[in-house]
Amino acid sequence: MTKKLKILLLNCIVLFSVTSCFDDLDDDIVYATTVEINDFVWKAMNAVYLYKPEIPDLVDDRFTTSVEYNEYLNDYASPETLFESLKYLPDTIDRFSRIYSNYNELQDILDGVSLSNGIEYNLYYVPGSDSEIFGAITLVLNNSMASDLGLVRGQIFRAVNGENLNNSNYLELLTTNDFTLNFADYDTNGTDETADDTVTLNANSVSLSKVTYTENPIHKTEVLEVNGTSIGYLMYNAFNSEYNSELNDAFAEFSAAGVTELVLDLRYNGGGSVQTAAYLGSMVTGQFTGSIYSKLFYNENLSSNDVDFLFTNSISGGGSINSLNLSRVYVLTTNRRTASASELVINSLSPYIDVIVIGENTVGKTQASQTVYDSPGLFTTEGINLGHTYAMQPLIANSTNVNDELVPTEGLTPDIDLSESPSNLGILGDINEPLLAEAIQNITAADRSFGKANKATKLKEVKQIVAPLEQDMFID
Repeated sequence: MTKKLKILLLNCIVLFSVTSCFDDLDDDIVYATTVEINDFVWKAMNAVYLYKPEIPDLVDDRFTTSVEYNEYLNDYASPETLFESLKYLPDTIDRFSRIYSNYNELQDILDGVSLSNGIEYNLYYVPGSDSEIFGAITLVLNNSMASDLGLVRGQIFRAVNGENLNNSNYLELLTTNDFTLNFADYDTNGTDETADDTVTLNANSVSLSKVTYTENPIHKTEVLEVNGTSIGYLMYNAFNSEYNSELNDAFAEFSAAGVTELVLDLRYNGGGSVQTAAYLGSMVTGQFTGSIYSKLFYNENLSSNDVDFLFTNSISGGGSINSLNLSRVYVLTTNRRTASASELVINSLSPYIDVIVIGENTVGKTQASQTVYDSPGLFTTEGINLGHTYAMQPLIANSTNVNDELVPTEGLTPDIDLSESPSNLGILGDINEPLLAEAIQNITAADRSFGKANKATKLKEVKQIVAPLEQDMFID
């Protein structure tokens, strides 16, 4: 809930009573019509949308009379349909702008609060089938229901609620708030080829429910001593500015341990705060304070907001940054989850230090969004229209590195191509986990020439729905 509305409700409770407060609110609020909300959508997109020049319906002189404008707004039965019609190439370029009917829920997502059962997973087709599906747990969130139940990365499930997963039912079964996972055994039959692999149900199962959960994005830190080299490992899952101090503390730990190499695990990091991404770059380095880290630019209406993010030695309101002064960093990636601010870090550090990417091609997104409200200032709740709770999270800016290079829409190509395999996911932070092991091998090897590390054939992955803001980069 926004601060303004929290204060309003609190004052009502203190001065009157809960019942009379809501009576008064109901009396004062004039609820907005669909056309009035559509008016907010169009005017806001006209003002802030990054790709406004590419959308004919958003040009300033699109309508010659107010009658023509109102007829246009009336053509759309909902704010959602109007909003979707204004997105630029939504299948390829703007896959990320979203509209929300309740800005309180949106703010919770931005703050890292969501409904979660504590697991993330990949889905694959069963070898030899184009319709049968199984899943592999890739991440168990700390202090979650799943961790309390003892679930671990690498567990395989073949069915949900006793039904084998397939093309027709997996979305319905896995998107409910409560379900039971039926586990299975994965057998490679002793070969690197996946064609002869089998997935067989066993007798184990667990019931999970989604509950309100706030994730600490610093999932795991390790200091690994390998052949006389101190290697820092950080699994970082979201650029959440609420945890800037905790992120800085992790680098204090690395500095105190004498870390000279760093593996930054962003394989499940879909993005977040632009400013936090700049802080992370400054923690990795330290020798470029005051230099341009990244550039953010807006459409012509907001061009006065264009800004350069700099390498810095301090966190605003949070003290000095703990820097490692490294000239090289290893970054672990995956093709569905490494996005936006994670890609910004790779792209922005690359002109300054060696960035060795191990994993898969990234998503391909460095556009930034910001929450837009129906208020005079658009980016603030001050004076917000209480007649509805719609808000938008449209792309409003794009980001380049110091050399004006964008992350390509097809994503960043890894230096070492290596995919996670459900038959050998390993333990995150363990020296034998395949992606981390590849980084360690490269760090300690005399010959660091890059090659294609994938040896086995890949399983065919099942497309999954991207959760709201899962791949977002936003402006605080």
